[in-house]
Amino acid sequence: MSPTVKGLGIDRLTLDQRLTLVQEIWDMIAAEPRPPLLGEGQRQEVERRETEDDYAPDDVIPWEQVKTQTLGKLRPS
Repeated sequence: MSPTVKGLGIDRLTLDQRLTLVQEIWDMIAAEPRPPLLGEGQRQEVERRETEDDYAPDDVIPWEQVKTQTLGKLRPS
């Protein structure tokens, strides 16, 4: 059975104590090692795109144009 707020007595803590507990739990979670969010192939693709953008920063499509084209494709014909 999973721990509960009542089962752990957290509901009896003051607001300040609960906030301190939340911060401590968050810090513990943040400190735990975890696998990278991207796989190796994904990381390489991001790096490739960043490099491509660095070499041709003006070779872009404005957001408004992308948005308009995408919305146009989503609307029923």
